[in-house]
Amino acid sequence: MTPVLRTDRLLLDPYTPEDEEAFVALFQDTRVSRWMGDGPTTEAEDRALFGRVFTKVYAENLFDVWAVRRDGRLVGHAEIKRTEDVDGHEIIYALAPEAWGSGLGTEIAEAIVAYGFATLGLTEVHATVAAPNTASLALLARIGFTHVRDVREDDGSTTRVLTRRRP
Repeated sequence: MTPVLRTDRLLLDPYTPEDEEAFVALFQDTRVSRWMGDGPTTEAEDRALFGRVFTKVYAENLFDVWAVRRDGRLVGHAEIKRTEDVDGHEIIYALAPEAWGSGLGTEIAEAIVAYGFATLGLTEVHATVAAPNTASLALLARIGFTHVRDVREDDGSTTRVLTRRRP
């Protein structure tokens, strides 16, 4: 079961069915979704994804997925999961544009990394970031991630693979 995590300003807790509209709004914002997975998807696809958080991820305890809240309001999304892409555990995070530039992304990433090391017992954590996403690359570098390799995607774009090892 996905545990509750707290930072100075944020609460990371499991989604509830009441979060669907805020989840869909976050994922439908192209400023956010352009960096997620294969990019923007339809509203129907985002609603189906939200449903799978409950019917698959939580129901089968596949991996940890959090709603990120500030002052009771959903402002982001976070995950840590094992993926073959990096042959290890990858952190994933997204933050609503109105919360950008305030250090909240750093709080989310640090909380998930700390959870991976302390609770999951990982020795390293990975992140994959689209090369043009300079804000996320800078954030990860600030908190100790190092560039490991680049992956050339089918569409010709580049994804950077970064790793942070447990101290």
